[in-house]
Amino acid sequence: MQDNFSAIAAKSSRLIIGLMSGTSADGVDAALMRLEGVGPDTRWKMLHFIMTPYLPDLRRRMLNLMHADAAEICRMNFLIGRVFGEATLALAKDARIRISEVDAIGSHGQTAYHIDSNGDRATLQIGEAAVIAEMTGCVVVSNFRARDIAAGGRGAPLVPFADYVMFRHPQKIRAMQNIGGIANVTILPPKLNDVTAFDTGPGNGLIDEAVRIVTNGKMDYDKDAAVAERGKVNGQMLEQLLSHPYFSQSPPKSTGKETFGREFVQALLAKYPRVAPEDLVATLTRFTAESIARAYAQFVLPKYDVAEIYVSGGGAHNPAIMRHLSERLAPIGVKTTDELGMPVDAKEAAAFAILANQTICGQPSNVPSATGAARPLILGCITLP
Repeated sequence: MQDNFSAIAAKSSRLIIGLMSGTSADGVDAALMRLEGVGPDTRWKMLHFIMTPYLPDLRRRMLNLMHADAAEICRMNFLIGRVFGEATLALAKDARIRISEVDAIGSHGQTAYHIDSNGDRATLQIGEAAVIAEMTGCVVVSNFRARDIAAGGRGAPLVPFADYVMFRHPQKIRAMQNIGGIANVTILPPKLNDVTAFDTGPGNGLIDEAVRIVTNGKMDYDKDAAVAERGKVNGQMLEQLLSHPYFSQSPPKSTGKETFGREFVQALLAKYPRVAPEDLVATLTRFTAESIARAYAQFVLPKYDVAEIYVSGGGAHNPAIMRHLSERLAPIGVKTTDELGMPVDAKEAAAFAILANQTICGQPSNVPSATGAARPLILGCITLP
């Protein structure tokens, strides 16, 4: 097996599948990438992408992971591993390749809990890599965040290296803004050592939670911002939301649904019991966009002459968020990664294919200026088939 692994690392070109399931727990994003070389000059091509939605009961259990007991986390670790394995096989079939042609899989896993508070840092991603390896016969790289935290980092965000590989410009400074359940930004100057990144705060997660609550579970998200567009922003609520202490913390920093999740929305509803459902969704939508814009005003634009902003993730489909960002960040153009050849829903999965490529080749892939780690590190655990 070790000889096989070494042979993969020695290849000039590798087929690697990246798997991603974010805090919104919509489904497994699976991206098939062809990667040539290693390091910052890795050449990449997106070959295929699919998203496999979670069944409603599984999604409910995933969204409840932070409250689950040890037995449930144990069961879910293997169940999610099987779902990830199935998504990998489905991608290979849809792309019309044999799974034996795939050199490796990079799996982010599903975050069960992530702690970054007052120097207390820990993280747990589940989705058993051994199950994925057994189902696919592929080398699996997983558990990327733990190594960075062990070296004093925050374990997030981890995509800046991949952002640099895929999207840097030789002259311009670009900002890559991902809006998943949590929103994060990567600032890409021409040199890797100057890259920085941090979580700006909530993404779609709070909006999704509010929609689930006010519709009694009949809707999981606000498609095309239809609910938000019917509502009015509650100014008092918005100012309270924007006063959250996370936003005044200087980067590097990270956050998660432990801070901006279901309990956050429930506390808000308890304080504003008479707010109309559409006004709640409108206010949280504006809050998400405004928290991103203020993060740029406070921590990005005073230091970087950003020429272009590219948005990825589910938030790129939300016209209310995109409109507010375009207005607040003008004259900088706000576009989507589709214009760079990367589908907005595929970017994070593609990033973990690139991180897996680094690990297989024995090369670091964290960016200490983004996570706060003591040094560049080889990330992840390797499971051989």
